[in-house]
Amino acid sequence: MNKILEKRELAEKVWYYKIEAPLIAKRRKAGQFIILRVWEGGERIPLTIADADPDEGTITLVVQEVGKTTALMAELEAGDNILDLAGPLGNPTHVDNFGTVVMVGGGIGTAPAHPIAQAMKAAGNKVISILGARNKSLLIMEEEMRKASDEVIIVTDDGSYGEKGFVTNALQKLIDDGVKIDMVVAIGPPIMMKFVADVTRPYEIKTLVSLNTIMIDGTGMCGGCRIVYDGQNKFVCVDGPEFDAHKVDFDNMMARQGAYSKYEKESMKEWEESEHNFGDEGCTFHDHIKKLSKDTK
Repeated sequence: MNKILEKRELAEKVWYYKIEAPLIAKRRKAGQFIILRVWEGGERIPLTIADADPDEGTITLVVQEVGKTTALMAELEAGDNILDLAGPLGNPTHVDNFGTVVMVGGGIGTAPAHPIAQAMKAAGNKVISILGARNKSLLIMEEEMRKASDEVIIVTDDGSYGEKGFVTNALQKLIDDGVKIDMVVAIGPPIMMKFVADVTRPYEIKTLVSLNTIMIDGTGMCGGCRIVYDGQNKFVCVDGPEFDAHKVDFDNMMARQGAYSKYEKESMKEWEESEHNFGDEGCTFHDHIKKLSKDTK
C-alpha cells in the first residue's frame, strides 16, 4: 500500500496528491506514468507523474474526477492508503538542448507538462509555456510552471484570465511574431493536441504529444491502448506515451477513447445513486478504505 501524505484541491474536481512511493520517486523520469488501483477489485488507471522528490520518497499525482474510479479516489484523504502503484512506466521524454521549446498544457494536461518543462529548462532550453483552461478557476499549477519556464502565456476560453482564446491562438501568434521554435510539446485533450499538430505541421516544427489512452496492464499485452501511428499499430504504454504529433491518427484515437463511454456513464450513475454505500457493508467507500488500512497493519 502507498500512503497519501497530502491532498488538496487545485480546481473544481481536480485534486493534488503527494504519495509515498520511494522506489518510483527514485527511478522516475520526465514523461513517465504510473498505474494504480484504489482498492482490491477496482480498475487500474494510468496517471502521469506530475513531480517527484527522491529524497523525500514521494511522487505527486494530479487527478481529475471524470469517472467512478477517480471519484472513488477523491473520497480518500491524507493518511489513507492507495492499494498499489505500478511504475514508473512508459518511455521517458527525450531531453536535450534543442533551443526553444514551447510547452502547451491544456486543462489537466498542465500537470504532466510540468516535469517535462523542468527537464527541458535544466537541459539549457528556453522554455515558453502556454497554459489554457476554460476559465480562471480551472487553471492549475501556474506557479509551478512559472518556475519551470522562461515565459508563461495564459489563455482562457472566456477571457477571465490572461488572453481570451485557445492555446492554438497563442501558439500561432508566437509563430507569426517570428519566434524560432525548435520543438513543441503538447499535452491535453485529444482534440486540442490534434489542433496543435495542425498549427505546427505547415512550418515543420517538431511536435510531440503525450497520449493518455484506455490502458489496462501497462506492459503492451492487452492492446487496449492501441493507436494508429504513421499507418501502423502502436501501444501507448510501451511505445509511448509520447509520439510525433504529425503521425498520430487522432480521429481513430478519439473514436477508441469513446468506446466504453456508455458503460462509464452507467457505472458513475450507479455510484452516485448508491449515495456512496459500499457493497453490502452499509458504509461509505471512505469507511471501507479505513477498514482495509486497519486490517493490513
